[in-house]
Amino acid sequence: MTTTAGPPLWQQVLSDLERRIASGDIVDRFPTDRELTEHYGVSRHTAREAVRRLRARGLVDRHRGRGSFLNDGRLTQPLGGLYSLYRAVEDQGLTQRSEVLALEPDRDADAATRLGLPPRAELVRVERLRFAGDEPLALDSVWLPADVGRHLLDVDLTRTALYDELRERAGIRITAATETLEPLVPDADARNLLQLDEGEALLRVRRLGSSGDRPVECRVTLIRGQRFLYSSSWSVDDPAGHAGQG
Repeated sequence: MTTTAGPPLWQQVLSDLERRIASGDIVDRFPTDRELTEHYGVSRHTAREAVRRLRARGLVDRHRGRGSFLNDGRLTQPLGGLYSLYRAVEDQGLTQRSEVLALEPDRDADAATRLGLPPRAELVRVERLRFAGDEPLALDSVWLPADVGRHLLDVDLTRTALYDELRERAGIRITAATETLEPLVPDADARNLLQLDEGEALLRVRRLGSSGDRPVECRVTLIRGQRFLYSSSWSVDDPAGHAGQG
């Protein structure tokens, strides 16, 4: 590989591996470190650095004793659709569970304002560490108006969907939501809770959920970027699309 007046060797290896993955040249089993060093003529350290960055992007998973494989286990959620993280995990054949970190009355000026309430209004906060199988997936914080959230204060949310409980116990059904997504560099607490790999980023998803015309859910979710994929599609025949404005 090129060694002068060019990008670092690991970056050259990384770029070529991404090209090979996209073209279908690498399928399922990923080359071993030895195979990479022989193919590219680089040191094992260089090969491992390229693979480490692929792992941080969620493209490759390394399994102890088995080697590395292309990652096809990411949870996929179409943009523009109301969804439940509980359902997204279960639909992948994984067991969903939550570690409830907080379920209590709370006051939060920002959440209250987003819910159309006075800044000092009483809310109910639900904070959960969400798991997909045995792996931590997301840190989920939800604020509900007090008259809605009080119905959940004695509920075990370990293995149930929040939306199901809202519907059954409070008669509240989320009918619409707006979301914003942004990449986030995790702090030490998030890194430890979610057991993040070195260099792994998070997505911060902010959701405002409504029942009819009333905002009833203010949610902030920190979700592992390498385990969750948002997708979008459009067509020139779709009158809601924005083709040609680009």
